[in-house]
Amino acid sequence: MLTQALLLLIRAIALLPLPLVRGLGAVLGWLLYSLVASRRRVVLTNLALCFPQWSQDELRAQTRRVFVRFAQSWLDRGWLWHGSEAVLHRRLVLEGDLQALQGDKPTVLFAPHFMGLDAAWTALTLNVARRFATIYSPQLNAAADAWIYAGRQRFGAPEMVARLDGVKPIVAALRAGEPLYLLPDMNFDPSESLFVPFFGVQACTIPSLSRFARLGRAQVVPIVTRMTPGGYAVRVLPAWTDFPTTDLVADTTRMNRELESYITPDPSQYYWVHKRFKDRPNGETPPY
Repeated sequence: MLTQALLLLIRAIALLPLPLVRGLGAVLGWLLYSLVASRRRVVLTNLALCFPQWSQDELRAQTRRVFVRFAQSWLDRGWLWHGSEAVLHRRLVLEGDLQALQGDKPTVLFAPHFMGLDAAWTALTLNVARRFATIYSPQLNAAADAWIYAGRQRFGAPEMVARLDGVKPIVAALRAGEPLYLLPDMNFDPSESLFVPFFGVQACTIPSLSRFARLGRAQVVPIVTRMTPGGYAVRVLPAWTDFPTTDLVADTTRMNRELESYITPDPSQYYWVHKRFKDRPNGETPPY
């Protein structure tokens, strides 16, 4: 019942002007920063590892920004998934190398975990005349799962491939010309991952970007999303050249290096609330 009430509240907030939505998100973000000490430590630890040049004051300030953007992005899902198309067209700016998305060339979209990851998905499925595919992990809460699933299916009849369904339906979708919206930049099962540098720290990283690009004979097109005062800017970057190679470690190392360049201009846009360095090589103690 509590989840249903919260979802109804988010849907009601979606009717407010965007500055009010963002203001409420800022208040919620400050509350989360103040009250959720365990997650605050996760963000502080991630930032301290990745930006050792920052002072303690800068680390705390950036951590607060992360919590504010995190809360704002969740309230924004109200208008992303329930607002009118006119509202979406005003608030979602799709820009960059849009030609890379035309035609039916097999394409893997490298979509890192920026706060606007669902804004980018909505912008693409709303504006690009192709059927997209993505990998979906069901949520433990049934009401939240239904809300997220329906929101991500709102436009374009996308193909939602369950993570447990394996590789075959994903490769089939790629070869059928469905761009795969892939988010491979989190710490998952170390038995399926490689340890490669991320901001100079060994990070457990899934090599799926290289694998799917090779199996699907696909180009890799990065998608970088920025939260803006007016909504979100979703930038399509040029397809990578010389990727994939036959070297899985080199490809995955390149992925993290490219991701660093996308994060650095505004680190608070990235999803630092995740325990990115939870699994450690050689039995090292996790930093959390």
